[in-house]
Amino acid sequence: MKPAIYVTRLLPEVVMDRLREYFMVRVNPHDRVLTRKEIMKNAASCDILLCLLTDTIDGEIMDVIPNLLGISNYAVGYDNIDIKAANARKIPVCNTPGVLTETTADLTWALILSVSRRIVEADRYTRTGRFKGWAPLLMLGQDVYGKTLGIIGAGRIGRAVARRARGFNMRLLYHDQQRNSELEKDSGAIFCSLPDLLSAADFVSLHIPLHRDTVNYISAGELQTMKRSAFLINTSRGQIVDETALLRALQKKWIAGAALDVYYNEPALTPGLTACNNLVMVPHIGSASTETRTRMGLMAADNAVAIMENRKPAALVNPEIWDCRRSIRS
Repeated sequence: MKPAIYVTRLLPEVVMDRLREYFMVRVNPHDRVLTRKEIMKNAASCDILLCLLTDTIDGEIMDVIPNLLGISNYAVGYDNIDIKAANARKIPVCNTPGVLTETTADLTWALILSVSRRIVEADRYTRTGRFKGWAPLLMLGQDVYGKTLGIIGAGRIGRAVARRARGFNMRLLYHDQQRNSELEKDSGAIFCSLPDLLSAADFVSLHIPLHRDTVNYISAGELQTMKRSAFLINTSRGQIVDETALLRALQKKWIAGAALDVYYNEPALTPGLTACNNLVMVPHIGSASTETRTRMGLMAADNAVAIMENRKPAALVNPEIWDCRRSIRS
């Protein structure tokens, strides 16, 4: 009999077909995030759990799935999974790195251009019939070409964003925990402190992971350090930016504007954000291309299959427990 997998959200059909080749598949039938109780009930008899970033998987959930042999996360980030709890229970956890790098970098640039040239605001202005003809001061935005881009986080996505900046002849600054010689060589990016980057950049783009030390990484002090003509772009994790401070910065014009793909209490929005015309908001679509979401799903499926076949997955988050992982049922 095939092992059982529970999928917490319906994935592209080609991914579901791949899973059905190897597993008895049970899937969330609802087009919404499952409640905690629903996950615990529906996944109780599975061997593998294939979950999303929107699913919080902790030790209590792991314990109600007695035969759980592995968790395959349909995301690059895995802050939704308690890795310490998984390690304590010798449960392998996998993610989907690499496949969404270019797509998320594309969205970052879409947001940079949208917020600087007031694209969303101009679209709304035109659709509502207020456009009466060309005017010298109509919808004035800011140029991108030749400006300074500050990248916080020199990982895959940060480097991909930097590569695209070459076409805009931008000066590149970056900040990370350590210098990245590859980024410096490829793009001429200059390593600098966070305050120096914030005070010099015309665009600040966030590409750091969420953990205890990066919650509210950008708050009132950082926003007040930025130029009044600068824009903040966040396609990483919502809790990296203090949204209450950002709201005040937008209202008080500490900065020129911001663009967000992620939110502090997602999907809830901090009251007042939607009234800010100098803010572009999209609903966590960094990886939302057909090609990328399919590649993510196939990688998540391959990770699940590898665990069941006793092959070490390529995208294993906690390799230290692999040799003492739980055994497959006989």
